Amino acid sequence: MKNKLLSAILIAVCSFSLLVQAGEMTLDKGIFVTETNIEAIMNQGSREFFGDHPVTDEFLFYVAHEYGQDVLKKIVENKDYSDPKVWYMITGKSIHVLYDEYASFVGLDAWDYSHVHHIKNEGKNVTFVFSGDVTIHEGSATTIHMDEAGGIKNCFSSDLMDIMQKADVFVVNNEFCYSTRGEPTPGKTFTFRADPKRVEALKELGTDLACLANNHVFDYGEDALSDTLKTLSDADLPYIGAGENLREAGRVQYYVAGGIKVAIVNATQIERSTTYTRAATDTQSGVFKTLDPGNCVRSIRQAKKNADICLVSVHWGTEGNEYYGGDQVALAEAYVAAGADAIIGGHTHCLEGIEYMGEVPIFYSLGNYWFATSPNMPGDYDTGLAVISISPEGRIIPSFVPAHFHGGVTSLLTDDEALRVYGYLESVSQTTTIDKKGKIKRR
Repeated sequence: MKNKLLSAILIAVCSFSLLVQAGEMTLDKGIFVTETNIEAIMNQGSREFFGDHPVTDEFLFYVAHEYGQDVLKKIVENKDYSDPKVWYMITGKSIHVLYDEYASFVGLDAWDYSHVHHIKNEGKNVTFVFSGDVTIHEGSATTIHMDEAGGIKNCFSSDLMDIMQKADVFVVNNEFCYSTRGEPTPGKTFTFRADPKRVEALKELGTDLACLANNHVFDYGEDALSDTLKTLSDADLPYIGAGENLREAGRVQYYVAGGIKVAIVNATQIERSTTYTRAATDTQSGVFKTLDPGNCVRSIRQAKKNADICLVSVHWGTEGNEYYGGDQVALAEAYVAAGADAIIGGHTHCLEGIEYMGEVPIFYSLGNYWFATSPNMPGDYDTGLAVISISPEGRIIPSFVPAHFHGGVTSLLTDDEALRVYGYLESVSQTTTIDKKGKIKRR
């Protein structure tokens, strides 16, 4: 099998030839790879060094051909076979990105690329922007206002729209189902459903990923959830957090930007004391639940085996409580231990504190972003966007974009009003400060 894979590589890459002379393999185009270097890397490289991937010497041949004759030599000269950052240092790409390229090149059947997205960022920081709760359900005050105002673009200030649309990845907490089928969940106070054509409004915001792990996407039952998944798929809008079974609901979306790979996981703690929203199982549809952190922890661990950075979006906490609770902290601890690099929360309908847990920034809740529960327009509320900016080498830079909802429109805040929101967030946070530009720093 090994020889067949190697032959496939050698034949496919420009039909170059392989010569073995005095222990040295010579490939045309000036690539020189010694058996000694291959053996040193294969014999001494740790699982961590190889990113937990099933690396073979064929992979090393591929890297040498694609990234130059000195790559393997430099790895050996570096003499560090435990730190996977060596790959990025030498090639400009992480071991996860390199192995993705190799697996695609040789056509590994087990490698799934259907949920890997490539971002062109030309060596700049890549920005992942997360919103709080959004709903476009029929008959709500915000949806009525949107129709009267001529579209969802008129429900956000132009400068805020600019931030959403220019984000490399804009992630929305989609708190409703897309369907014309189903009946409201018996006994549930608020149930949210939108005509499937409303998906175009989400796309107009610049949405790149819809998070469905919440307590409203199952409001109209199994058929409506199925319609939701189909509506998003037909609109070419990726989603996470719900599915036709547990495997789909816990699916991870990956983003490759420059030389690093980023994973996003989505789960919901809600509901905690009721079962209106069905949890996905091996045989039935539902949402990706994390009341028990087990499934989400496994998903995070799997994501970190395939990516450099894992971002977790979670629906948790107590509605109306501006102070995050011990249950949220406990889940955050489990996620961080599993490998989460940043956590972004929602559900409480109000802003909660922003903290660091070790090196991991946690936005406990972004609150409502554009949200109404009835035909009556809700009162004003502060809100905002969580921004996770990632440098080319994988450094996380968190920040917060302050905004305010009024009369059906969410607008960017600047100057004194922005400072007011920063001050509030600092007052409900213990470990962070926010500077005048919204950058979050540890106290």
